[in-house]
Parts: sequence; C-alpha cells; structure tokens
Amino acid sequence: MVDLARILIIIGLAIAFAGFVILIAVRYFPWLGNLPGDIRVEGRNFRIYFPLATMLLISILGTIILNIVIRIFRR
Repeated sequence: MVDLARILIIIGLAIAFAGFVILIAVRYFPWLGNLPGDIRVEGRNFRIYFPLATMLLISILGTIILNIVIRIFRR
C-alpha cells in the first residue's frame, strides 16, 4: 500500500511539473499552439480546437530529450 501511495505522489508531482512547464512555454513561445497544422473549427454554438502540429512537435522534442538523458545515465 505504501508503494501505491508513493507512485501516486510521483504521478501528481509529474503532472504539476508538466503544467508549470506548459505555463512557462506559452509565455516564451507564443506561437506554440498556433502552428499551421493545428485544427480549429468554430461554429455558432461550438468551438473545437485540436493542436495536431503542436502535439507532434512536443512529442518529437520529448523523444529526443529522453533519448539523450537515457544515453547519458545508461553508462
């Protein structure tokens, strides 16, 4: 039971850290979320926003960073 509590605390801290990083990223990179591949549909009573290009960019950058970190700490 203690292990589950520790895992939940770590997950919560990781989510909070990710939220903090997103707040900082939007301030310094205002184009983030407004890339040409982001899909935005607006109607009279609804609005749909799907940041496809932004998600792909973040995924690629995250993969590169994690690979570098893993290679550094593997040795």
